[in-house]
Parts: sequence; C-alpha cells; structure tokens
Amino acid sequence: MEAISRGVVSGLLAYSVHYGAVKAYSMMCVSEGVWGFVQGMVTTGSPVCQSLLTIASQSQVSYSAFVLLGVTRVFVDLVPVSEGKK
Repeated sequence: MEAISRGVVSGLLAYSVHYGAVKAYSMMCVSEGVWGFVQGMVTTGSPVCQSLLTIASQSQVSYSAFVLLGVTRVFVDLVPVSEGKK
C-alpha cells in the first residue's frame, strides 16, 4: 500500500509542477491579447521563460509516463494467469 501511495504522490507532484510552470509561463511570458503578443516577442526569449517552458515540458513527460504506467498496470492485471501443468 505504501508503494501505491508514493506512486500517487509522485504523479500528483509531477502534475502540480507541470500545471504551475504552464500557468507561470502563461502569466509572465505570453499574456492575453494584443499587448501579450507584443510583450511575448521580448519575454519568451528570456532565461526565466525558457526555464519555465523546459520545466513544463519535462514534467509533462514525467506525468505522461506515470499515466501510461498506471493504465498499463490495469491491463496487465486483467490478463489471466495460468498455474501451469500439475
């Protein structure tokens, strides 16, 4: 049970980091509207915005792997196991 709870916490952490990085990037680097378009020409190349985009991308990979692993585990558990010849 401890392994499952650690896995769930890891997945939540990866998603939380991804969500926070995307929201911060959206707020700080590419605001809404015409002003955001103009501002984005300057801000998206900054080290902070590049770091946020990298964090968002890498945490998305981690979260996707977590989801894929969980779904795969469900399907593997559905496969019947034969006990072999007696």
